[in-house]
Amino acid sequence: MTQTEHFLRQAIALAQANMEQGGRPFGAVIVRDGKVVATGVNEILATNDPTSHAELNAIRAASQALGSASLAGCAVYASGNPCPMCMAAMRMAGVVEVAYAYSNDDGEPFGLSTAAIYADLAKPFAEQSMRIAYVPVRLAGQPDLYAAWQRKQEINRA
Repeated sequence: MTQTEHFLRQAIALAQANMEQGGRPFGAVIVRDGKVVATGVNEILATNDPTSHAELNAIRAASQALGSASLAGCAVYASGNPCPMCMAAMRMAGVVEVAYAYSNDDGEPFGLSTAAIYADLAKPFAEQSMRIAYVPVRLAGQPDLYAAWQRKQEINRA
């Protein structure tokens, strides 16, 4: 058994246990240098939080365990194909590798596919199913928000 298969089996076992406790069938394992840093399960049904996906919960736990928002050098092993939200979070955190055991095609017959969301997000904003608008509002008499943030970062580094 490869290391990838080992950690994917662990993610599936987490998903199975979560499902048996009334949750959705998703689990995730975050690994750095061959060692498990954190795990997570999908807690949407328990928390009524639509962002409480296994991968995001594992990312939150890993960031706390490592004391850093950077997960550079980490790999994520997920029971199912990560959704676009989770995939974006993994990229923003610096995850270098993702492997998953169940594809969107595997999940489709059970309502567990995010392929339609991936397809919608691939379209230009004007063609997506959700209305998205850029409205360049600024606060009068206030410094530009992003420029002020950059100055604050420079002061904090000094």
